[in-house]
Amino acid sequence: NTQDTTPKAVPLSLISRLEEVDPRKIEMSGGRYMVQYRGQLMPLVPFDSTVNMQDSDMPLPVLVFQDETSQMGLVVGQIVDITEDVLDVQLSGANPGSVGSAIIGGKATDIVDIGYYLHSTNKDWFKRHGDEAFGDTTTQGRKVLLVDDSPFFRNMLTPLLKVAGYDVTTLDSPISALQMREDGEKFDIIVSDIEMPQMNGFEFAQKVREEGSKWLHTPMVALTSHATEQDVAHGMDVGFSRYIAKFDRDTLLNTLTEALVANNTKPQALKANGGLA
Repeated sequence: NTQDTTPKAVPLSLISRLEEVDPRKIEMSGGRYMVQYRGQLMPLVPFDSTVNMQDSDMPLPVLVFQDETSQMGLVVGQIVDITEDVLDVQLSGANPGSVGSAIIGGKATDIVDIGYYLHSTNKDWFKRHGDEAFGDTTTQGRKVLLVDDSPFFRNMLTPLLKVAGYDVTTLDSPISALQMREDGEKFDIIVSDIEMPQMNGFEFAQKVREEGSKWLHTPMVALTSHATEQDVAHGMDVGFSRYIAKFDRDTLLNTLTEALVANNTKPQALKANGGLA
């Protein structure tokens, strides 16, 4: 909890581990709080100004987030509870660090925007594949297909899209997405990662745009951690209409709106399963 006393919540699927850190072991390096954790230096970020990082006599509760080789610890004042509930974000967040508000356990609860804290401590967090390159309409009820092999990113982006009014379906591979196409599912827009195993985003777009495809005219947005000019050009050639960075939520939402306006489509009527992956 913070000074406004409103409960705060983080989707448990994003958290790698819950830990306690001895304040005496916290160090300063490059102007940032650090702690030696499992053989590495892990950046620590206080959730807000009420968290006393180094003067406390008690162990500090830490939410550890990890994706491949990157890790970060979010230091909170107290872990109140771990609960299972449906995450239905009903109001968008007015402040940085907040996705919006939802009812959890019968109480209005602020949902923490973990991407905000990850990007603030490590701007390269979202570069999962290094620097290698691969050569005004309403949004309410619009059907979005989000394809990304990383559960971390699917779980982080889904609430943002739901806040904006989208009906979100998430999949972990283009192969599963193409099967949905054959099953007759329709979407207003497709958001796809580029760097994926088995079939990358470029190959996926080529399949979507092949002659006779049921999704031939569905707008596609590329979701990527990095992009060279050659990547962007190649993406446009194979069928993407926009490129966006994974951590830029404002650009993500604006881009989806622009793509829908440009395509001038009506909302799809078929119902697909949405929710957190």
